[in-house]
Amino acid sequence: MHLANSTTARIRRTALLIFAIFSYVFASAQENSPYSRYGLGEVVPAQNVVSRAMGGISAGFIDSIAGYPYIITPARKVVVSSSSINLANPASLGSVSTTLFDLGGEIGIKTLKSNNSPAKYRATNTIISYLQMAFPITPKRMLAKGNFWTVAFGLRPLTKVNYKILTDKHLVGIDSISTLYEGNGGLNQANVSTGLRFKNLSLGLSSGYNFGNRQTSTKIGFNNDSVKYLKSNTQSDVRFGGVFLNLGVQYGIRLKNSRKSMLRLGLTANLQQNLRARNDKVNETFVYDQDGEVIAIDTVNYAKGLKGTIKMPASYTAGFTYTDSNWVFGADLNYTGWSQYTYFGAKDAVKNNMTFRLGAQYYPAKFNTASGKYWRFVRYRAGAFYGKDYVSLGTDRPDYGITLGAGLPLTPF
Repeated sequence: MHLANSTTARIRRTALLIFAIFSYVFASAQENSPYSRYGLGEVVPAQNVVSRAMGGISAGFIDSIAGYPYIITPARKVVVSSSSINLANPASLGSVSTTLFDLGGEIGIKTLKSNNSPAKYRATNTIISYLQMAFPITPKRMLAKGNFWTVAFGLRPLTKVNYKILTDKHLVGIDSISTLYEGNGGLNQANVSTGLRFKNLSLGLSSGYNFGNRQTSTKIGFNNDSVKYLKSNTQSDVRFGGVFLNLGVQYGIRLKNSRKSMLRLGLTANLQQNLRARNDKVNETFVYDQDGEVIAIDTVNYAKGLKGTIKMPASYTAGFTYTDSNWVFGADLNYTGWSQYTYFGAKDAVKNNMTFRLGAQYYPAKFNTASGKYWRFVRYRAGAFYGKDYVSLGTDRPDYGITLGAGLPLTPF
């Protein structure tokens, strides 16, 4: 009983720490990403930092190479264990046999350029990508047979909305009109996941609550030397949330040519989700004070708590990895049906997209490599991805990149 109470207290403290960090990060994150105006914003990568360095492969991936790390079951059977938490496929949790705490962060730098101006603007943003904790709960009878059961929980952002766009247009008889579009918010996730491994087959399930908000405003001002016009503001504050369900499966095939060669197939399905939403809307005239703050003059229309639904599309990923004593090669194909996305029943400028990912990892160390040769114990990673952005504004925008990374051990094995 004392051990159970201690474990529960530890989990509570960890959950409170995670919540406090995320509250600070979500409150302080700032950037300017014009395309986050569409859909529910700019999509945050669903993979952990290990997978991202390998082009984002995840469906058939567990973080293990050359038989390390591993555990020995009560039946004296050596079983390979994953050393990080694969966020994208809950089935990979079946290969986590020790307690893991996984924290990821990122610094994003964007260079923005207008078609009407040669000037460039650089936007920088720092966020925590995810906080996850996983721990095994395998019963003794299950462990004796070389099977595993692991659960995980955590928080992570799914999308980000941050934009500020100013346009000026000349109108006959009025001089010009200035329109300022602003938005912030995003979709976040609190998740609980579990994975079970039965010999070569792993099954996983992830559920929890997706929640967030989206605050947008459109401010219009008429510029005229002889007539003074009041500025108008149309503002919307939407809060939304709902339960989600993701499924995953992995199957490992031991290749006959080598005891340490493994082909692992993976498949994930993020099911379609309906988010319950409430919208507070206001149309008003206003002026700016000396500090640039908005002062409302007259409210034209106000509506509070308008109910609606945001339909999030389903996505599917299939992939594989090949692992031997020193190498990991893998590929993924992801499809998301963004054409099914609706916002309070309305369509948006988004469309279905597909992304292909390719990645590799090299681990130079051999079984008898001396511990003093540190750089042989570094895991070198590289990858690439290519697809189409889900935002559709008349022309296809390619979404592609090359990734590089390395896993630096504190001490060699």
